Amino acid sequence: MSEKTFQQIVELLDNNKTQYKTFEHAPVRTSEEASKVRGVPLHSGAKAMIVRSESKFYEFILGAHKRLDLNAVKRILNTRSASLASRDEVLEVTDCVPGSVPPFGNLWNIPVYADNSLSETINFNAGLLEKSVQMFLKDWKRIVKPIEESFSESETSLN
Repeated sequence: MSEKTFQQIVELLDNNKTQYKTFEHAPVRTSEEASKVRGVPLHSGAKAMIVRSESKFYEFILGAHKRLDLNAVKRILNTRSASLASRDEVLEVTDCVPGSVPPFGNLWNIPVYADNSLSETINFNAGLLEKSVQMFLKDWKRIVKPIEESFSESETSLN
């Protein structure tokens, strides 16, 4: 949906002299699909979750092999109420459909939180379901300057 977002990311990475790769592929909707089409391990995926709390939006980035722990999010935000933003809210805030939101909340002036489950090399959809970027986590942190917290739980802990 957002070629503009993809171009903003490429420009931001180029301006910051960052090493990265871009990929075009079939549209993907899940982290598992993205991992397969990119040919990379699931844990290298960085998924971006937009959270709404008290009429404000936040972006939480975690490993694709993890789930967002909303209780941890509430603790971090010091609030009683936090939920995933609706599809319409995600589109309104980011100009991206869910599944294509990149880990660059700074593009939309929303706070970005990074989980400790992210791998040293991250892969993510870059504004479109059919475009991905691969880059080093250290470079992403240098550019985005996320707040580092722990807010994920493993997939298996939910069964």
